[in-house]
Amino acid sequence: MTLGRLVLAWLPVAVWLVATGHGLEAWLPVEAVAPRAATAVALVESVVLTLLASLWFDSLGHGGWWLIFLLLGLLQALPGLVLRRHGVRRLVAAVARYVLAGAILAWRLG
Repeated sequence: MTLGRLVLAWLPVAVWLVATGHGLEAWLPVEAVAPRAATAVALVESVVLTLLASLWFDSLGHGGWWLIFLLLGLLQALPGLVLRRHGVRRLVAAVARYVLAGAILAWRLG
C-alpha cells in the first residue's frame, strides 16, 4: 500500500468524521467540547481508522468490513452510553458514523 493511496483514502474519512462529529455535538449536545479539540480528535480517529482499514483490506480480506466497523463503532460509543448516560440515539448515531466511514474506506481501499 502506497502512502499516496492511504492519504487519498484518509482524506474523505477525515472530512466525514470531522463534519459528523460537529454535527453530532450540535444535534445531541452532552458536554461542552472546544471545536479545536473535537477536530483534532476526529483527525486522529480518522488516521487510526484508515490504518486499521488498510490492514483489513490488504491482508485479512474484503468481506465482512461492515461488521468490523459496526463493532468499532460500538466499542467507541458504549462507554459513553454506560458511563455518561448518553441516549440510545447517540449510540446509534456514533455506530452509523463508523459504519459509513468504513463504507468510504471500503470504496477507497477495497
